[in-house]
Amino acid sequence: MSSNTRLPGRRNVLIWLGASLLVAGCAASGPAALYGLNAATSQVEGRRKSRQVLVPRPRALKALDTEYIAVVNQGPVYSYYPKVSWADALPSLVQTKVVETLQNTNLLRGVGLPGDGLLIDYQLQLEIRSFEIQLANADKAVVAIAAKLVNDRNGRTVSNRVFRAEIPASATSADKAVEALNRAADQVFSDIALWTVQNV
Repeated sequence: MSSNTRLPGRRNVLIWLGASLLVAGCAASGPAALYGLNAATSQVEGRRKSRQVLVPRPRALKALDTEYIAVVNQGPVYSYYPKVSWADALPSLVQTKVVETLQNTNLLRGVGLPGDGLLIDYQLQLEIRSFEIQLANADKAVVAIAAKLVNDRNGRTVSNRVFRAEIPASATSADKAVEALNRAADQVFSDIALWTVQNV
């Protein structure tokens, strides 16, 4: 991953960006680097439960339902880092990492994706509200995910909550931006896992 993939100064972000031009440029030449997310590994204490949880693909605005790494200016105005992208569409990446984080707790009988053939007790429905570098005031990585835990047998909502984390970030380097986004995501994924285990 190149540390030379840089954005212009904060005052020039809107000039640097035109989302359509960036997307077209990335599509034409292909990204120079693909970035992934880490599953959280923090331990959740408690007794093992016989519950099985399904994690559907999270919902997201079209601006975030993409492989491109988002930068948000006041407005909000969405733009994207040039020549780099996530390793998959962001909702699919988040879905996979939330599943891995829940599996890492070792406290649930089963956690899976649609099509895995599990006999489901609960669905963990997610909506990505923020997953970006924000430039307003101080540059920061912001991850916000709304979660709803639904009893799969009667369709009733057991609990819902919005999880949010903010980490200071440098907006000029894609490497540093992704590092900050991973730290924020790690906190959110850990909190979602703890909350899920407590409520199933």
